[in-house]
Amino acid sequence: MGESERYIDRRIKKITLGEDNNALIALISINAIGFIIPGLIRIIYLIVNSSGDVFSSHVLPWFILPANLHGLAQAPWTVLSYMFVHTHIINAFTNILWLWAFGSILQDMAGNKKLIPVYLYGGVAGAIVFISANYAIPQLRPLIHSAYLEGANPAIMAIAIATTALAPDYRIFRMLNGGIPLWVLTILFVVINFVSIGTGAPALLLANLAGGLAGFLFIVALRHGRDGGAWMINCYEWFMNLCNPDKKIIAHERTREKIFYKTGGKKPFEKHSIITQQRVDEILDKINQKGFHLLSEEEKNILKRAGESDLY
Repeated sequence: MGESERYIDRRIKKITLGEDNNALIALISINAIGFIIPGLIRIIYLIVNSSGDVFSSHVLPWFILPANLHGLAQAPWTVLSYMFVHTHIINAFTNILWLWAFGSILQDMAGNKKLIPVYLYGGVAGAIVFISANYAIPQLRPLIHSAYLEGANPAIMAIAIATTALAPDYRIFRMLNGGIPLWVLTILFVVINFVSIGTGAPALLLANLAGGLAGFLFIVALRHGRDGGAWMINCYEWFMNLCNPDKKIIAHERTREKIFYKTGGKKPFEKHSIITQQRVDEILDKINQKGFHLLSEEEKNILKRAGESDLY
């Protein structure tokens, strides 16, 4: 077990569903809304028209991704909206469950600002490949005007592959003989996902593969020091500040470390970091927001010493 896993376990009680800036809860909530609102509209149409065909032909295309470029030109926002919309309760429930399973691990390991970019990259990659496949595969062209893509499957595939690529040795259900490797759960997810799609929908299969590839490439770039989601976070923060003119824009400053000096017979400027509960909490907050890999060597040493001294 790595240092990050040890301290994530100790911090579980502090990471709650109501915590501010929880990207995972935001995604789960949007997916739930993406199932409830179309469902309510469908019920209204059934009451008024006694048929679901009107809803499927006139309302749903404004939320889900069309396979043809003409339909996409009429509703370009569906490149993003489709990955949050579900029209079947089983698909919505299982996708939210998988999103929680992999998303909670990714958020704990990589920080709070990586989950949504990975989700969006996977969804957009799936959309591009889905449309391209419908044009490139001859047997799909006759049905291109009636083919649509809905649901978070490509986006969740990106999160699953990204999580596994980031921490392949991470273990779940540790009470079972040391735990089950994360890659086992990922294989199970991929198999269930592809079996549910079947071989008769090659465009959907390719869309899910594209989502997984996007998640993998995101982690590869991150390991090389390139954060593919930084521009998204910057745009979001800029927009939020723009919409809130009363909010003062404060430059993010690194938290000054609390240093205590010991002068007894030693150099006057030699510093010694004292391990306090507050200092450990600050480091754990940094893990939650930015990820364990961005900790300095000193911060990692403090966590290690805190574990050895059983500070908790």
